[in-house]
Amino acid sequence: MQRVFIGLGSNLAAPAQQLRSALKALRKLPQVRLVRCSGFYRSAPVGPAGQADYINAVAELNTDLPPLGLLDQLQAIETAQGRERSLRWGARTLDLDILLFGQQRIDLPRLQVPHPRMAERNFVLQPLVELDPQLLLPGGESVLALLQQCPQNRLQKVSE
Repeated sequence: MQRVFIGLGSNLAAPAQQLRSALKALRKLPQVRLVRCSGFYRSAPVGPAGQADYINAVAELNTDLPPLGLLDQLQAIETAQGRERSLRWGARTLDLDILLFGQQRIDLPRLQVPHPRMAERNFVLQPLVELDPQLLLPGGESVLALLQQCPQNRLQKVSE
C-alpha cells in the first residue's frame, strides 16, 4: 500500500458540498482506503480574474492502485461531479490532484508528483501540515518549512 495525499478544491456549485461528495466517492474506490481528511480552507483563486474563492482540503489515502490508475479514478470522480476542462486554472466544480504518492517522483505527460506547484500554495501546504506536521517530500524537504515560506493568500479555515 502506498500513502498518498490528494488535494481537493472547488469554487462552483456549493464548493463544500462538492468536497464532501468527492470524499464519499473516494471511500467507494476499489483498492483505496480513505485514511482521513484535513479541515476545509477558503483561499483566493489562482488563475483568471473574477473567480469565486475556493474551498480546499487534503485527503490522505492508502492505495494499491498504480499512480496512473489512481489518476484515472480521480478524473472519473471529477467528471461525475460536472468538471469541465475548458480553461486552465479556471473555475471548477471539483479538482482532485495527486500531491504525493509515497516517496515516488513521477514525471509523465499526465502526472507530475510531487505536485509541481504545491510549494507555492498554502491551501495545499496548510492542510498537509494539519494531517502530518513531520511530512517530508521525496527529496527530504519539510512541508512545514515550505509552508512557513509561502505567501498567506487569504487562507482561512472554515467550518465543514
